Amino acid sequence: GPAGPGPAVPVDLNTATVEQLDGLPGVGEVTANRIIAYRSAHPFTSVDELLEVPGIGQRRFDQLKGLVTVG
Repeated sequence: GPAGPGPAVPVDLNTATVEQLDGLPGVGEVTANRIIAYRSAHPFTSVDELLEVPGIGQRRFDQLKGLVTVG
């Protein structure tokens, strides 16, 4: 369908803002900040590394993997 307002998907895990990450399903502000803390120490090289972030389990990862990318 036509592109309307809303989050640009996929979201790049290495450049996304807290607001963009917070908008993803199952990700709240706390998890968004954990993703940013993780990438500041270890920039993401693959989407699978989301599983290393505290609070992201397999079920949540399965919801997110189609919505995120690594640039």
